[in-house]
Amino acid sequence: MSHEQPVRILASSAASRMIAAQYNRRRFLSFAAAAAGAGLLAACSSPDGSTAPRATGAALEDKLTIYTWGDYDDPDVLAQFTADLGPAVTLDSFNSNEEMISKLVAAKGTSGYDIVVPTGQFIPQMVENGLLAKFNHDLIPNLKNVDPVFLGRDWDPNNDYSVVKAWGTTGFVYDKTKITRELKTWKDFIDAAMNEASGDVSLLDDPAELTGLYFWANGIDWTTTDAAHLDAAEDFLVNTLASHVAAFDSYPGGVAIPQSQHALMQAWNGDARIGILESADPDRWQWVLGNPATELWADNWAIAEGAPHPEAAHAFINHVLDPEVSLAELDYIGYHTGVAGIEDAAREAGLEMLDLVFFTPEQLDMMHTGEVNDAQQRAVEIWDKMKAAAGA
Repeated sequence: MSHEQPVRILASSAASRMIAAQYNRRRFLSFAAAAAGAGLLAACSSPDGSTAPRATGAALEDKLTIYTWGDYDDPDVLAQFTADLGPAVTLDSFNSNEEMISKLVAAKGTSGYDIVVPTGQFIPQMVENGLLAKFNHDLIPNLKNVDPVFLGRDWDPNNDYSVVKAWGTTGFVYDKTKITRELKTWKDFIDAAMNEASGDVSLLDDPAELTGLYFWANGIDWTTTDAAHLDAAEDFLVNTLASHVAAFDSYPGGVAIPQSQHALMQAWNGDARIGILESADPDRWQWVLGNPATELWADNWAIAEGAPHPEAAHAFINHVLDPEVSLAELDYIGYHTGVAGIEDAAREAGLEMLDLVFFTPEQLDMMHTGEVNDAQQRAVEIWDKMKAAAGA
């Protein structure tokens, strides 16, 4: 490589505060609000009290059900798992941690899902409320392939319940045939959204991404709980920006970018990469990393409490931690998978647009994790009000 490997940077200096604070993506902003309002958290069983089947290394079941983010796994990887090991894979998708966790809470161990993909920050709450099953490490020997930087995080020090699936960040994509000036910052994004891209804008369908947009653009810590900051964010997002927004789309890379549906789109880096690569005219699109600040997140493989096919779940997690399989996943989803040596392997394989997958130390220094705090319910309320004001 021509520069110090970014993943290693995460373990030191300024970025160490990011890991210590816990990786965060599409965060569960309102764990209590999403579930406790219906009295559901109290109904959850404890991790120690479950009578659900546990993986012991017995024969694999014939099925596996995964509840994950949209278009987040290479279909060929899923097909190969079935061809090699037998279980047929069924995918179901969610748009936010709120949606996923609320569904698990409501099901009380009977969701039917085997594998779920929470963002790291929410794993302690999920464990505490009996939503995740403990790994049998003997059945996941490929844990040895994960870069040590991504093991033993504060939210799961022994990787008892989770292991990294992918990590990334947030920025935006714009159509250079419609926006002819160069956009570099979140302030530029907002200005273009209210001018030449007005009515042709999409934002991520996630509470923290919406409030984050305002805070990042205005130099405010996006984890603030200051009522005045939250009031200002609500006023701007609901009463000023919303009228210019056409859609709230968590996956513009799937359709919106390839089909040129919007001129300006907030996006996660890997999804942006997918969309640009699948566009008939990739040169018309410009990716911009959120500046002067944006987020750092990490999603994780985990097994749902009550998983009906625990043997297959362990086998699948072990399968995707194989270096060759992990490289295929990286190419498809556009996110760093946390497997050791993956950047060198990606460059040797000649994968495209790796500047949207691997980041320089300077770029990493702009990325900050969120946190679960007292502002979460307010962020959800702002999200709801903004979508209503935009007619979504």
